[in-house]
Amino acid sequence: MTKKISKQMITGKSFEFALLNEFKEKLSTKTTVEVIDNNSLEIAKDCFSQLNDTEQSRYKLSASFAVNFLMDVEPRLSNGIDEKDALQLEIMSDDKGKQGDVRDVVAIRLVQKWEIGVSAKNNHKAVRHQRLSDTLDFGEKWLDKPCSQIYFNDVCHIFSSLRRIRKNSGATTTWKSLGDFHTDILRPILEAFKTELLRIHNNDQQKTAEKLVEFLIGSEDFYKVIQTKKAVEIQAFNLRGSLNKAFNSIKPKYITPRVMLPTRILDISFIEGRNNTLIVKLDNEWSFSFRIHNASSRVEPSLKFDVTLLTSPKSLFKNTLKMPTTKKL
Repeated sequence: MTKKISKQMITGKSFEFALLNEFKEKLSTKTTVEVIDNNSLEIAKDCFSQLNDTEQSRYKLSASFAVNFLMDVEPRLSNGIDEKDALQLEIMSDDKGKQGDVRDVVAIRLVQKWEIGVSAKNNHKAVRHQRLSDTLDFGEKWLDKPCSQIYFNDVCHIFSSLRRIRKNSGATTTWKSLGDFHTDILRPILEAFKTELLRIHNNDQQKTAEKLVEFLIGSEDFYKVIQTKKAVEIQAFNLRGSLNKAFNSIKPKYITPRVMLPTRILDISFIEGRNNTLIVKLDNEWSFSFRIHNASSRVEPSLKFDVTLLTSPKSLFKNTLKMPTTKKL
């Protein structure tokens, strides 16, 4: 691979490859398995090869724990109708994520018209990374409701100023040189975002609340597998009821209940003393942190959200698998 890639990408793609490989190895003795050979697979395989032996072993062990559990909750992984009912395994392209499908590894049975997906996370629990600018309509993209001209009027002069600064300096001006940009730039943009989100919400509360969570969490039901050095956590985002299906008389060993979507936004507030972070609280126990930041050290006419899931319904299935530890001699 000639293109320079980040450590974060190497670790993330490596975990995707480890999961796909464990699916393949454990299920090939039980059913017909086909691995889809695509560019995403080659990238993930190359990333995995860049890990040292110790890291590879840890990733394989984490993936093994996760796949064993997923086989227990998804009987259709192991069971096909006949030899023609192949289980296809695929690493999804990053373009799918941009379209709202956050699944990284997908298992599909075309004959059964069934599939499940896994979002592989290496040591972090963030949900989405979205940009804001005066040319991006977050209402249209996130909620199927376009932002008002009032919103664009409120943010346009700020982003236009940033665009001029970048152009006039030949893209050399740093954010730090602007002084207290958290107060002067980030907070006014977040204020406008908050006001516009509430405006859209007030016109259609339930649809806005549902769409917001569906956009942030993902357009398809999926299992999130989070790997840390000490554990593997599995969460079942069964928002539409497509997970945890029986195969004929073979039932899942554990139940991953359907998770209720919210029906309204309860509150949007700044964290005290923080001009760059909003907390969005919804009913049915959903809440998110929206932290806006400069993705680059140099000024550019857009900003980036780091969105983190803070709380979720108690019905959201979670299972933590402790990793074995080795004692130092």
